[in-house]
Amino acid sequence: MLDIATAYNKYLFLGNEFLTWLWFLIETEQDITKILGSGEPITLEIGNSLSLENNLGDKSKEKITIKGDQAGLEEGTTALRKGAVVTDINLLCKIGEEEYKFSIKGESFNLTGLKTPAIDTSGSEDEIEGMVIEKTFLLLKVTGVIDTLFLKYIERRISENWKNEEFQEIKRWIHVEQ
Repeated sequence: MLDIATAYNKYLFLGNEFLTWLWFLIETEQDITKILGSGEPITLEIGNSLSLENNLGDKSKEKITIKGDQAGLEEGTTALRKGAVVTDINLLCKIGEEEYKFSIKGESFNLTGLKTPAIDTSGSEDEIEGMVIEKTFLLLKVTGVIDTLFLKYIERRISENWKNEEFQEIKRWIHVEQ
């Protein structure tokens, strides 16, 4: 059995690769609803920040952070061409009519700054339990989308088609983007 620290270091790349794959799905306008097999429409958009990291081989790292609502991602795609991976991404997720905004860290899968759709807080103190349950339901809904996307990524990553098809598509996307 692997020591926890050994396993952590061995599979550390998966989170960053997953976030890079998400960016690929978004930029190539792939149908997230179909990938998830969801009954209600689900879309993802890149929010207002994206961080990438490139290991330069001599124990040094290059970190690129792109921030701003109207920021272009050209510098990010250039970093991808040089071998960088996404380490942190801000996303806008729409599930049906509901909008969620959050960031995901590749290293830990932490969701930070999660903003769920607003709930009605005008009720009395007796209705607080219902509001808490509703908010919890919204949290579980968006984390379920991310968890299922990660599962789909892992299924694809370990499949026979990964190197011959999906990885080649990602490479073409990286080199075609300008």
